[in-house]
Amino acid sequence: MSDQVREQKDFTKAPLCLSGRGVTKVFGFGNKRTVAVDHVDFEFHEGEFVSIVGESGSGKTTLSKMLLGLSGATEGQIFFQGRPRDISSGRKKREYWKGIQAIFQDPFSSFNTFQKIDTVLLDCIHMRGGKGLSKQQKFDMMTEACHFVNLEFKELTNKYPFELSGGQMQRLMIARIFLLKPKILLADEPTSMVDACSRATILDMLLNLRDETGMTVIFITHDIGLAYYISDTVYIMEHGKFVEYGRADEVILNPKAAYTKRLISDVPKIHEEWDLSTVDLRTGEAL
Repeated sequence: MSDQVREQKDFTKAPLCLSGRGVTKVFGFGNKRTVAVDHVDFEFHEGEFVSIVGESGSGKTTLSKMLLGLSGATEGQIFFQGRPRDISSGRKKREYWKGIQAIFQDPFSSFNTFQKIDTVLLDCIHMRGGKGLSKQQKFDMMTEACHFVNLEFKELTNKYPFELSGGQMQRLMIARIFLLKPKILLADEPTSMVDACSRATILDMLLNLRDETGMTVIFITHDIGLAYYISDTVYIMEHGKFVEYGRADEVILNPKAAYTKRLISDVPKIHEEWDLSTVDLRTGEAL
């Protein structure tokens, strides 16, 4: 991964693929009522690489579940390709999932333990309407998908996902996305459980996937440094609200919200003394 931040693009004039108005998620009632996502607005454009940045408990994962249709909104509305999203039935939800897929942070729980890798990849081809393709055509598609993520399909055939390393499993997840080619990919902390070398490789693969297919990538992370490197647009989330958003270079280099400034100051710098004044050393929680 290059030390240089890549050129960021302006997608404000590109068509919207996913947007929301007043999206809210409340858990519990009365004294136990918790507002996890608090009346957020957002606009994600076709081909855009968006990062949603926040600490644990900020609401970013709850929002991602609502975007995927795994959890309903208490208030507000989500729009898909300019129209109100309708996932009111199982059939409509399955149709929606053809357009939006996810990579999760734990690769070990992302696969069916009893399904071989061949079956995992074949299911993706069948989801895209490829059941009628010849055996050779399917083999070529699976080989191409694995090659895209620097894996050899002939070395994976008849193996189970748990026989791979964590980094290989995450790359296999990206190979699935390469076959499915959704309009939107939601990547929830996809590099948090892999080493630094694998992290750089996975990030570059996500960028290549976006550039090759034109899909929108929504990157959920607590790491503002990664967001700066990889994103066109950044949303900063605190206590269920977006406190700041805009082009990545504008938000990171000229932050306005106090929370954004603290996230940036909390990034460790090798040649400077670490500032621990914003952390409760007894609990490890932010002050």
